[in-house]
Amino acid sequence: IIISICGNVLISISLNIQKYAHVCLSQRGSKPYYTSVLWWCGLLLMGVGELGNFAAYGFAPASLIAPLGCVSVIASAFISVIFLKETLRVSDVVGGTLAITGTYVLVTFAPHTSTHITAHLVQFCVISWHFLLYLMIEVIAFCILLFLYKKKNMKKIVIVMLLVALLASLTVISVKAVSGMITESIKGDLQFIYPIFYVMLVVMVVSCAFQIKFLNQAMKMFDATEVVPINFVFFTASAIVAGSLQRSNRFYIVCRCLLSFLGVFLIARNRPKAKKQDCNFIAMEMVPGKPSNI
Repeated sequence: IIISICGNVLISISLNIQKYAHVCLSQRGSKPYYTSVLWWCGLLLMGVGELGNFAAYGFAPASLIAPLGCVSVIASAFISVIFLKETLRVSDVVGGTLAITGTYVLVTFAPHTSTHITAHLVQFCVISWHFLLYLMIEVIAFCILLFLYKKKNMKKIVIVMLLVALLASLTVISVKAVSGMITESIKGDLQFIYPIFYVMLVVMVVSCAFQIKFLNQAMKMFDATEVVPINFVFFTASAIVAGSLQRSNRFYIVCRCLLSFLGVFLIARNRPKAKKQDCNFIAMEMVPGKPSNI
């Protein structure tokens, strides 16, 4: 849990850095975002944060780790107040309190035992009819959303974030499978000899790469205060749907997540658009002896 919380804080910082890089590039011209050193620093920081989440998935159920993403929303709200000089509202405090409460309740009462993920179990789950049905529905939904986004030029934040969420559900499944098999291998039950390990590894890498691509497109078009909360809600929902939750615990987990969702909504609602600032603003703030007001 601590590893996941620290990872989500790093992810929040990295998303704000990448957003700042997009702002700088938009002021300087139409250069691709991957030419920015600052963007690569944010991506590297995101990789470290995701590595923490990857490790956490190896030791805890996905239904416990995924909702901890609300930490990134809370951290992002406070980062914008401290470094971007945004106003801290009463709804931010109330929303943060609700999100923290929902997370605490989820962590306290969620099942703290995780199924031992082996190659045989992954193979059995992958060829099961309910997973194949779920995968078919997800592929169809992804193709429809991609058609609306690319061909119909519908640049709506909901469409982009749904594309990210659908990819995230595959990421959660593959990350849980790969991290679980690595954990079992460390314990002495070698899983690297099975082809399913490498299949899930490829799915994990590909889904992560396209997830980063669409997430950066969203960060380029919309404010981080919009993208981060919506990404958390959609990602958590997709992780819960993709995860194999016990039927008896499903209702309670959803209720606790809804409490965090309400907190995230209060943080994100009616937040003003970020003002366009000179990309040297933060650098001036950090240099001693320089005037802090523009």
